[in-house]
Amino acid sequence: MALTESTMKELGSALPAFSLPDVVNGRLVSPEDFADRKALLVMFICRHCPYVKHIEHELARLARDYENTPLGIIAISSNDACAYPEDAPESLKEQAQRLGFRFPYCYDETQEVARAFQAACTPDFFLYDAGRTLVYRGQFDDSRPGNGKPVTGRDLRAAIDAVLENRTVSADQKPSAGCNIKWKAAR
Repeated sequence: MALTESTMKELGSALPAFSLPDVVNGRLVSPEDFADRKALLVMFICRHCPYVKHIEHELARLARDYENTPLGIIAISSNDACAYPEDAPESLKEQAQRLGFRFPYCYDETQEVARAFQAACTPDFFLYDAGRTLVYRGQFDDSRPGNGKPVTGRDLRAAIDAVLENRTVSADQKPSAGCNIKWKAAR
């Protein structure tokens, strides 16, 4: 497994605009769908990556835990599905249904959304406050496949809780780490 870290996009950056299809129901999803939410979490994940597989059950639990809060959640897969068929929309739909994801899981076929976010790896997390300003970009927690640390989502949960409780999110943020986004070859 080649390890790639997130780019650590500048805090205070504005949320990029986008509209992508949800792999489960085909509905177009955009940040405007969460305009009434105090915070918005955008996650870049996929199906085949061992780093995502390592935390996928806890991602589903995190969504259940925050379901009745003012947190919106969107997951996006931007991997080249031709080169990585396990990350094709039909396969992502199976993953979402198997895990009971309670958030839209979108497919970024053009990879333009991943570029706008400066997403680099799966998983990669971006948390925005009510003004849709980036307040957290970093790891889920310290757990990685094989390191023996429990998967808790501690770092991301602390950032979410701070936003929801009107506290400042700690600037001490560690990069997320995982598989690189599978970019399409230049044609």
